[in-house]
Amino acid sequence: MAQWCQLQMLDCKYLEQVDQLYDDSFPMDIRQYLSRWIESIDWDTVAMQDSLATIRFHDLLAQLDDQHSRFALENNFLQQHNFRKIKRNLQDRFQEEPHAMAMIISRNLKEEQKILACAKEAEEGEGTVSAMVVEKQKLDNKVKDLKDKVQFLDQMLKNLEDLQDEYDFKMKNRENEANSLSPKELQQEKFQMARMCMDLKQKRQDVVTFLTELLNLTHSLIQELVSEELPEWKQRQQIACIGGPPNACVDQLQNWFTAVAEALQQVRQQLKKMLELEQKFTYENDPISQKKAHLENRALELLKNLLSNSLVVERQPCMPTHPQRPLVLKTGVQFTVKLRFLVKLHEFNYQLKVKAVFDKDVTEKKGFRKFNILGTNTKVMNMEESNGSLAAEFRHLQLKEQKLAGNRTNEGPLIVTEELHSLSFESELHPNQSGLYIKLEATALPLVVISNVCQLPSGWASILWYNMLTTEPKNLKFFLSPPAAKWSQLSEVLSWQFSSVTKRGLNQEQLNMLADKLLGAKAQRNPDGLIPWTKFCKLSANEKAFPFWLWIEGILDLIKRHLLSLWNDGCIMGFISKEREKGLLSNKCPGTFLLRFSESSKEGAITFTWIEHDVHDKPVYHSVEPYTKKELTAVSLPDIIRTYKVMAVENIPENPLRFLYPDIPKDKAFGKYYPKPSETQEPMDVESTEKSGYMKTELISVSEVHPSRLQDNMMPMSPDDYKALERYVSPRDIDAVLDLHGLVPQEQDMSCSFETSNFLL
Repeated sequence: MAQWCQLQMLDCKYLEQVDQLYDDSFPMDIRQYLSRWIESIDWDTVAMQDSLATIRFHDLLAQLDDQHSRFALENNFLQQHNFRKIKRNLQDRFQEEPHAMAMIISRNLKEEQKILACAKEAEEGEGTVSAMVVEKQKLDNKVKDLKDKVQFLDQMLKNLEDLQDEYDFKMKNRENEANSLSPKELQQEKFQMARMCMDLKQKRQDVVTFLTELLNLTHSLIQELVSEELPEWKQRQQIACIGGPPNACVDQLQNWFTAVAEALQQVRQQLKKMLELEQKFTYENDPISQKKAHLENRALELLKNLLSNSLVVERQPCMPTHPQRPLVLKTGVQFTVKLRFLVKLHEFNYQLKVKAVFDKDVTEKKGFRKFNILGTNTKVMNMEESNGSLAAEFRHLQLKEQKLAGNRTNEGPLIVTEELHSLSFESELHPNQSGLYIKLEATALPLVVISNVCQLPSGWASILWYNMLTTEPKNLKFFLSPPAAKWSQLSEVLSWQFSSVTKRGLNQEQLNMLADKLLGAKAQRNPDGLIPWTKFCKLSANEKAFPFWLWIEGILDLIKRHLLSLWNDGCIMGFISKEREKGLLSNKCPGTFLLRFSESSKEGAITFTWIEHDVHDKPVYHSVEPYTKKELTAVSLPDIIRTYKVMAVENIPENPLRFLYPDIPKDKAFGKYYPKPSETQEPMDVESTEKSGYMKTELISVSEVHPSRLQDNMMPMSPDDYKALERYVSPRDIDAVLDLHGLVPQEQDMSCSFETSNFLL
């Protein structure tokens, strides 16, 4: 099995390690689409030879061009754009140093092998190898065994035919030779013919017995594919749709289905050969005559069973504008969906015409919205050039709500974002083969249809809840009585929402805070603790806050727009309670700070909290007013941290932020995000700002506080400053001054504003 396919079968924690290997220098898209070609090259050798590296670099560019052409044939505009950009970036980075690219690929392949080895060792340490990999290997062996047995049956039939021809020839020439033979020779001839006849009958019985056993094996294999492997693949697809690990290769499933179908087609041809042999020679109690009808019908039924389950939705319905939010469709916006026929036989090419049908089995319900499908809703399945699979992709479908007479109001029991709909696909298969006529159907996972993009977060919450808690493909009444989710289930799905759009999921510390928020501290983060649907995404009438999911969605949007690099680098602690925050900072140096998300902002906001110590070494905590998308659009968070000032009357504004938790110097943690200094002006630059008289401006974040809120009307002293002061003033005198002012340590929240700082150039 290809290395890339093996990786995609690993648990989420290992897939996250794979994700860390790929960035803009060598995107994962290349690894995904060119996996076979990449794994066929010895990149260690390439990296050592400049001339060979240049050749392979241009080969890679040619491979990208080929893949781009395939996207063009599929009208996949988004991937065309991505691959053009990828190619330009590769040329910019590696045109002059192609061996550097080879080194990156070589390193990544080795790291992938280490991850696979680590996963295997971890499983073996628990006493078992990965169950999925083992089961797939077993199934591979069963399919191979089936193919070998079919070939062996071919040889048995050939031997039977040869023996029958020989027997037939001798029987025809027996009368002519009878007059020239002595009685003894004639007796020997009769004995030989009787023995040959017995061998012939035995071989016929052996063929029929072997074929019966072969069909039994095929039946068992089809049951395993249809009842186990296919449902498991569909369940993995559900998980992948809601941000989980990528679904295991559908190509492997296709290979199994195709191999079994080819074997059955060959068996049907072998049955025809047996009938030909029967027509030439038969006898009383001939096993072929007795079993032929049963064997033919059984082979046909097995093939029908396999083919009728071979039409699948390879890629679930999704709007190209929101690729990470499948199954939520907006009226009037085009969406795409892709089907695949798992039996890849050339005789089926252009034989399957698929039609899309919306809400096929939905009965009339009061308040339930109805929709029409606009666009080309029929497609003919054909072999794809990229991988040879038999597929059809609908790219230009839209939904339009049916207008009802009068003033239509949604009087149904469900709100729009809880109303589930179905999209099914129908086809018929009737190639030029006797007795083979099959109705095919595949159904997409339940959909949510919205009319306004502001409904997208709530619609996505419904998709998450459904696919997390059920594997039923057509349970459209799910939200009439939605079940509660266990925290162990929901915590994993919440982490996927972050890892699917960034390079980091949620760690245990962050999940603990969310568990306390949803379950309450008394639940002690019980994995079996239940969270009702209303707690996750809805509010009771007397609640004034906002739903938990909309808070998470606001933070996700904030990260994607303004904090992606900081989040990926682990600079943001994010989800942490104020109590836990104090515990982490309490024994840290003055000026140590951490970044966390605000719990009071529906749209998503981030704040930082830092610690000071008074002369008694008692901690004092300060939190700045959270920054929203509006502020972060004007100034990036690293710039805010770099220029942040606390200002009080008679004090010089100073930046209190020194170390990112636990002890990383601020400039080391955020320095790479600071704006680069402007280039030195050329001597002949007549537009020099020195002559223009203008002053350079910079937005800085300032917290203004009254002196009484500070410990001593001055910014907190560092340990070095305090030691220097002790040389001249005794600790007792310092304590007396503090007691005189009646100052006590306390947590302080500071409002913040942006001010313009001017620098004369």
